[in-house]
Amino acid sequence: MTDVRPARRPDVPRISATLARAWADYRWSSWALPEDGRAQRLHRWCELAVLQGLDQGTDSVWTTEDGGCVAVWAPPSPPPVPADLQAVLDRDLPRMLGSRQPVVLASERLAEQGLPDEPHWRLVALGTLAEQRHAGLAAAVCRPVLDRCDAEGVPAALTAYTRLAVEWGQRQGFAVTHATRTAVDHELPAWCMVRRPAG
Repeated sequence: MTDVRPARRPDVPRISATLARAWADYRWSSWALPEDGRAQRLHRWCELAVLQGLDQGTDSVWTTEDGGCVAVWAPPSPPPVPADLQAVLDRDLPRMLGSRQPVVLASERLAEQGLPDEPHWRLVALGTLAEQRHAGLAAAVCRPVLDRCDAEGVPAALTAYTRLAVEWGQRQGFAVTHATRTAVDHELPAWCMVRRPAG
């Protein structure tokens, strides 16, 4: 059994680096982020995703004990983003996405057309170090939130940009609710997937 636990503030550097390394070869990263300084842009995006998840205060970020796999969730009806973090997001998001910001945000809105109408958990980011893949770690770090969804009768949702991600989601009980392509350039497929609570 893999040991997983909620992430805490001291974990931020390590698990942000895990996400950045895991997403370095993800098609979304090369599509969404400008080539100039892409690695730095990606690392900052991952760091802010983790920080925002931790600020939800509801065990929204889960990691393996060694930090080699991490899942970041947004809970149903999340609290307002603290003013200081919102100021950082407003400053850094345009820096990270550059000229890609309009098409990235428009593409997110297209994919979100398949989200449940009711409150739900949303998988924001999931990553496993390359050398630790195919060992069930991604399922393990997602399990606490999915179990909570089942216990509380709440759906879960995610957006996938590759067939492999869709197949992984299907193994966890997610089903495709909306399929589209990225806005403007139509370069990437995008699938919204929803998992209904068991029972």
